Amino acid sequence: MRIAFLLGLCLMVGLIVHDGAAQILALLTHASWLLLWLVPLRALPITLDAIGWRALVTVPVRLYTLFRIACVREAINRLLPVANIGGEVVGIGLLARSVGTAEATASVVVEVLMTLVSQYLFVAIGVVCVLHLTGAVRLTADLMLLLAASLPVIVLLVLLMRYGSLFGWLRRIGARLLGSGVRAPGGGIDVDAAIRALCRRHGRLARSILWQLAGQLAGSAETWLALRWLGHPVGIVEAVAIESLTQAVRNFAFMVPAGIGVQEASLVGLAHVLGFGTDAALALSLAKRMREVLFGVPALLAWQWIEGRRGWRYARERLSR
Repeated sequence: MRIAFLLGLCLMVGLIVHDGAAQILALLTHASWLLLWLVPLRALPITLDAIGWRALVTVPVRLYTLFRIACVREAINRLLPVANIGGEVVGIGLLARSVGTAEATASVVVEVLMTLVSQYLFVAIGVVCVLHLTGAVRLTADLMLLLAASLPVIVLLVLLMRYGSLFGWLRRIGARLLGSGVRAPGGGIDVDAAIRALCRRHGRLARSILWQLAGQLAGSAETWLALRWLGHPVGIVEAVAIESLTQAVRNFAFMVPAGIGVQEASLVGLAHVLGFGTDAALALSLAKRMREVLFGVPALLAWQWIEGRRGWRYARERLSR
């Protein structure tokens, strides 16, 4: 991860220097304080994602609780070197305090799987948008081929969750390695049963995918508004294409912390394909990173404050015994 981060950082700096740091700064200065509106705007797609997540939680839970946890999950995955899975682990722990470990684990695991499905559909929409905008049949065919190549992986994961016993298998492996007393939190068998039961709730799965897809489409508004404020306006179709394909590349390179360099390179490539300036693409990337920091850091601080209070309360209870 450190090597990937350094390489990505060098790539980002190289792209900025190549296209002219002064020109990119001028675009950001032109947008000025308007870019700060991207921070509260992020609450909309996260809220839609949280509604989709709530469809997978079979016991009553407040939407605000899921929204708060979703903010922490995103902040961890976006800002910390956790390969896009640390947020999910923390999310399970936070939700387990309200609904129980097995229920929380099942909902997060299935929600991640549904996110893969919705992102697959979102990227497919983006590819269709590229074809509509450019008429580049060969490029579109190559992108569709990549999509088709990744489809078996998603199908395999769905089948594994629906019919497999992944957590029970992990518990048995742990018991062999660490001793027979090892037991997964919530019980591996209990989690597998909860996942299989949830995977049979087709209505809940469909609602989750639709809400998440709506959240991803709403996230395109960030790209649409940012480019407009930067002085390079694009249409809604272009914004959807940019957002979907950028997210696809960033998720593919999940081992690169914060997608550093990867996001910038993908936006520059899309700028060439869709016909807007590479300086605007890099300014857009920096605006997105500004939003990630301003939205994510308070979420991380709130998480640490909550955990600190909980740890202090636990320590006081132990001392009072």
